[in-house]
Amino acid sequence: MQLSDRFLTERRIAELEALIQGYQASYYNGEAEISDAEFDLLWDELKTLAPDSSILARVGADSTDGFPKAVHIIPMGSQEKAASADEFRVWANKTAASAYLVQFKLDGASLELQYENGRLLRAVTRGDGTIGDDVTANARRMSGVVTDLRVPFSGGVRGEVLLPRETWKSKYSIKANCRNAANGIMRRKDGAGCEDLVLVCYDATTTDSTSFFNDELDKVHWLKKQGFFIAETQEFTDIEAIITYRIELAEKRKILSFDIDGLVVKDKIIDMADLRKARPERQIAFKFALETAYSVVRGIEWSESGATYTPVAIIDAVRLAGTTVRRASLANSGILRSLGLKIGSIVSVVKRGEIIPKIESLAPPGALPVEHEELDIVFPSTCSVCGSSLIDEGNRLFCPNPNCPKLLLHRLQKWVKVLDIRELGDKLVRQLFDSDRVRYIHDLYSLTVDELEKFEYMGEASAAKVIHNIHIPRKLPLAAFIAGFDLDGVGETIMEKTAESGFDTLEKLRSASTEAIAAVYGLGEITAKTIVDGLREWRTEMDAVLATGIISIAPPPERELPLTGFSFCFTGELASMHRAGAAERVKVLGGCVKSSIVKGLSYLVTNTPGSGSAKNKKARELGVTIIGEQEFLELLEGKPKSRENTTEKKQYQGELWA
Repeated sequence: MQLSDRFLTERRIAELEALIQGYQASYYNGEAEISDAEFDLLWDELKTLAPDSSILARVGADSTDGFPKAVHIIPMGSQEKAASADEFRVWANKTAASAYLVQFKLDGASLELQYENGRLLRAVTRGDGTIGDDVTANARRMSGVVTDLRVPFSGGVRGEVLLPRETWKSKYSIKANCRNAANGIMRRKDGAGCEDLVLVCYDATTTDSTSFFNDELDKVHWLKKQGFFIAETQEFTDIEAIITYRIELAEKRKILSFDIDGLVVKDKIIDMADLRKARPERQIAFKFALETAYSVVRGIEWSESGATYTPVAIIDAVRLAGTTVRRASLANSGILRSLGLKIGSIVSVVKRGEIIPKIESLAPPGALPVEHEELDIVFPSTCSVCGSSLIDEGNRLFCPNPNCPKLLLHRLQKWVKVLDIRELGDKLVRQLFDSDRVRYIHDLYSLTVDELEKFEYMGEASAAKVIHNIHIPRKLPLAAFIAGFDLDGVGETIMEKTAESGFDTLEKLRSASTEAIAAVYGLGEITAKTIVDGLREWRTEMDAVLATGIISIAPPPERELPLTGFSFCFTGELASMHRAGAAERVKVLGGCVKSSIVKGLSYLVTNTPGSGSAKNKKARELGVTIIGEQEFLELLEGKPKSRENTTEKKQYQGELWA
């Protein structure tokens, strides 16, 4: 990427961040100015150009309408999303729950009711996910809000504020849709119209040790008994049955009295630790099928993000989900090949919720009455900046040169951004880089005021401010420290997941294998390899930064590791990982691994628990618990050892307007 292109890209990133912030504010504070599809297009473009932008980590926006602020009992984070059956299967197989709770994904405005000893204290909007607006007075006028419970419950009840379609048509059709109208009415200072709103609840959590429900289905029963309106809820044990249910519901949703845009699927077992995460992993929004359009590929641009070259198709303009689309992602070079794509190919394009418009496949014959010439796509072979030969690993095309100027500069900029070093802007970083004074992160910490004041627009006072801000001692979380080194595609969220899985010190990370890190939920072999290779490649630089004494890594929070005191022995092959990787995961979580069955062993892990193998026999003789791979994976995730698995489909029909 040339400097002029880089400038245009950064200007576009700044423009996108400003637009998204503005549209988020309008959405969360009253009424969306653009459609979901149009907002998604901006979001997806920013996600492609700047995947670590702080804007993408924000759930909502601060209110500007003067309501008091209140903190949520449990953070109102974003959900994982699946827009296709295949994406849902990947999540479900990874989650491997014995039963799933399936509810309508209500399309309204989120609200949390907070109770103390059964009395309603306040009603809080979603806000930024942690702090929202206190709209209690308005909530008391809505249908479905229970002010006095039948039990001394202290905690939060979650729901969605909805406006019935008929009410929207008769009274609020000037608004774009029911959700916009509900959002605006809920935030009116005078409360006018709140009597037209309906709160439909789907979740609850306590703030004390009192137990009111045993699992997610019991929770729904409890909500109904307390007088809340609830969405239709069903329990499934069959993944394919959920997929079929979604297809059937998609056909019926137009006749419902309220708007829904998919299903929420969650593990039936209550998991408070997961619920507290910014993006819970054991629940997912299973969106309705994607809208498809057909277009012609006219060219391929290669987006350079870090070391990786990613193909983006330039297509004939089509309308898709309310927006005009001219560019579509191909994810990686391997997908481009597997599709057999050429310049001139007619393709199916879909619009995903949090991904840029994507080419799904070649279009069926006759999809477009277009005569076209097809030309082979030429892959770049050398880095546009350093001239190194690119490496093509099938699914990844990248520059292998760790000292490529493009990568070094981007790493410096990323470090400054992660640490939020004030006064040290991109322009000054570039000047320092271009002068060869600062090429690596540790170079920043040897700068002096005398050196810095010689640069353009810098005087002694300005230089002193910059040096002061660089030298402020910082104790970084491990995730932020690693993310600051700009490993390709590895941001703080990924590293937080890795740390939560037990790799919570630099030493543990450095000694971990690719296989062990790949077993972390939500990662995978490619990301794990990037982490392992990056830690090895940048070991000296990381140590040099820590040696300055200005930067240090905060120790992990003190906690007893979940497998402390437990011992494991493995026999036979595992499906999800090799035995060496499984052993490593056990050790990281505080457990120990034995090579043979011994007295006092906690678990024998095998996928053939009923066999008459020598290890199985000895385990039975010594009273050692024998578990399967799925139960072992649940232990790694902190789940109960076993749950009865059935194939029966249970159903609980909630009366929405009961």
